[in-house]
Amino acid sequence: MPRKLLLPYKSVFSPFRAPRGLHDALAMNAARSGYRVFSANSTAASTELAKRITERLGAELGKSVVYQETNGETRVEIKESVRGQDIFIIQTIPRDVNTAVMELLIMAYALKTSCARNIIGVIPYFPYSKQSKMRKRGSIVCKLLASMLAKAGLTHIITMDLHQKEIQGFFSFPVDNLRASPFLLQYIQEEIPDYRNAVIVAKSPDAAKRAQSYAERLRLGLAVIHGEAQCTEQDMDDGRHSPPMVKNATVHPGLELPLMMAKEKPPITVVGDVGGRIAIIVDDIIDDVESFVAAAEILKERGAYKIFVMATHGLLSADAPRLIEESSIDEVVVTNTVPHEVQKLQCPKIKTVDISLILSEAIRRIHNGESMAYLFRNITVDD
Repeated sequence: MPRKLLLPYKSVFSPFRAPRGLHDALAMNAARSGYRVFSANSTAASTELAKRITERLGAELGKSVVYQETNGETRVEIKESVRGQDIFIIQTIPRDVNTAVMELLIMAYALKTSCARNIIGVIPYFPYSKQSKMRKRGSIVCKLLASMLAKAGLTHIITMDLHQKEIQGFFSFPVDNLRASPFLLQYIQEEIPDYRNAVIVAKSPDAAKRAQSYAERLRLGLAVIHGEAQCTEQDMDDGRHSPPMVKNATVHPGLELPLMMAKEKPPITVVGDVGGRIAIIVDDIIDDVESFVAAAEILKERGAYKIFVMATHGLLSADAPRLIEESSIDEVVVTNTVPHEVQKLQCPKIKTVDISLILSEAIRRIHNGESMAYLFRNITVDD
């Protein structure tokens, strides 16, 4: 039998003869090199940051629908193809935290099942970050949320000023923890005319490192408020008592533990001179403002003639706008990591700093595989 001649492999894909479907394959590869930006929020007020970021990137916001069913269930519909693309989900956290978390999880899972190549969550304020330590017989909810995000399909997270930087260790994928301090420092230099006569204040010893970083960058003095009026996370009673304490319990000989002395805070003191100065209180989150209002009263008594509060995340829950308006605080400056337009209408003392620039640059660099070092230049661990 005559032998069949087999064409060489290279003759099938000759440069002079494009095989059928090659142009479609090239088009698919080109699509895979792109990226899309989606917003996972169902409220119009929460999509403002996403619009600012896409404008800076020169891109359009991805077509999707996020809404709540009549029974309260969250539904997400992706209205375009995302196969093989890098997808960035921008999720700001409004007052309804749990709904926002579910929106993010469901959108990430929808994109995962739609064959997106990478799913990066842009979560400027990471929810449940205050629950990153064991309290009594509770749980570390922040760790649970990190596991849920990974299970839903996220492969990377961009966030800003985590409440505890060690939270990054909860994740099984990369986390870029950006800093808002350059924007807040710029606001101090440009919007406070006589800031050279200011002193940076930590409202508790726990915030001293952050305040020291601000003071060193601005070449200003530092003051720390300490005393019984403050209640920090470290001073909260762990209270697990496992096994439960029993009165008149018998103790095995030789197992008596040393008796721990109860803590007793000293009277309220301000370490540092604030008389005749501008006091600038710095922190990462301003939520319940009672502690800030109390600190402002103390600083006013010590001679400070103007008081500013600078924080990255302005949650401003409950009656925060009213309390700020009635307090000795002259101005509260926060970034737009959390939507707070309603609070600004209630209190004109609240000012906003836009941080969409650094978030859009982080998105561009991650998509292009560029180094993120530029975004962390001159940034220390204490910032």
